[in-house]
Amino acid sequence: MSRIPSLSSPFLLGFDEVERALDRVVKGSDGYPPYNVERVALPDLPDRLRITLAVAGFTRDQLDVTVEEKELVIRGRQAEEPERIYLHRGIAARQFQRTFVLADGMRVLGAELKNGLLSVDLVRPEPERVVRRITIATDE
Repeated sequence: MSRIPSLSSPFLLGFDEVERALDRVVKGSDGYPPYNVERVALPDLPDRLRITLAVAGFTRDQLDVTVEEKELVIRGRQAEEPERIYLHRGIAARQFQRTFVLADGMRVLGAELKNGLLSVDLVRPEPERVVRRITIATDE
C-alpha cells in the first residue's frame, strides 16, 4: 500500500494531528469488509454521505458503530459456535474494525442493517464563510 503524502508542507500549519489520524487509518485497513462511500442528494437538504459495508453473516448485536474523537469507528465481532460441526468451513467467523476520519462539522445521522449491508449516513453542513480582518501593528 502506498504511503499518504506528508502534510509537512510549510503552507499546511497545525495538521500534525490529521497526519497521525491518517496513519492510524491506513495501518488499520486490511480490505475487510469491503465498503462503498457515496454522495446522496436529497431535494432541499444538504448533501449526505453514505458509507455501506458488506457485513453478511453479522447480526445487529455483533456490530458496533461509534464516533470517537473525530473518527467514525465500525466494529464487527463474531463468536465461534463450538456446538456446530463443519464438514467444510469456507466462511470464517472474523472480527473487523474499519475507521473513517471525519472532517470538522461532520455528523452521523444514523445506521441501518439491511440484507447484509450496514449503511451509515452522515451529513456535512454548509460551512460558514468567516472573514476576519487582522490589524497590523506598527513600531510608531
